[in-house]
Amino acid sequence: MSELLPLLGNAFWAAVAAAGFATLFNVPRRALPGCAIAGAVGYGLRTLLVEWGVMLELATLVGALVVGFLGEFLARRWQTPAAVFTVPGVIPLVPGSFAFRALIGLIQITDLGTFGGTPVLVEAAVNAVRTGLILAAIAAGTAAPSLLFQRRRPVV
Repeated sequence: MSELLPLLGNAFWAAVAAAGFATLFNVPRRALPGCAIAGAVGYGLRTLLVEWGVMLELATLVGALVVGFLGEFLARRWQTPAAVFTVPGVIPLVPGSFAFRALIGLIQITDLGTFGGTPVLVEAAVNAVRTGLILAAIAAGTAAPSLLFQRRRPVV
């Protein structure tokens, strides 16, 4: 039970962040609880998977997939576009710290000059690649459910 408390706290703050960004994006008020739930579930699942030893990139993909499926479900239930729920729901999954470290590493490389910057360059490159992979996982996880459930109409 003591391990569950920090996870629930993180999920709560992810819900607050998702609802805040939904407000910023002018989402209808009746859809704000759905956005908060999507953000909390996606971030909570990703955090749980990372604690179980799953790579962050794969955990982010699973979290984004769950947000995408939840967004499709809520969109059908409340008859709104799925993006109303999925875009704010994946905001807590965005890898801000890796992007920040990559940019700081690039700035440090310019200060070090040509010699002595190899470890900093490698660290910056690793952070940049991880940021790109996490962003690709968010994009794929968000898009896949809508591609699966999109109704195809025959062309007449």
